[in-house]
Amino acid sequence: TLCDSTLRKRSTTSAMMKSVAVALALLEGAEAFSPAGLKAAVPSRAGVARMSYESELGVIPPTGFFDPLGLSKNIDEETFAQYRTAELKHGRVAQLCVIGYIVPEIYRFPGEIAPG
Repeated sequence: TLCDSTLRKRSTTSAMMKSVAVALALLEGAEAFSPAGLKAAVPSRAGVARMSYESELGVIPPTGFFDPLGLSKNIDEETFAQYRTAELKHGRVAQLCVIGYIVPEIYRFPGEIAPG
């Protein structure tokens, strides 16, 4: 009947939209772990005790170099590069955690884990 075919089309469209949403979420998660196209080269000068970070990648005009806890005071460039790398890795893991939280709300695998 006409009503059955309309419901079938809606369920197919809904399933396709969910599949597209899951695919986009997976691509976004995979993109987080791909290498960046242009990385800022950090020259290694371990003898320098202090460095001005005002020209680093990510400095924005209203706030400048944002370090409210002062974690970058009196560190060398190598330590700053290590902090920057750790910050990027933690940000990528946080993105995947959000994807892992959102995807189960959009898509459910068939069946039950604990029936009853």
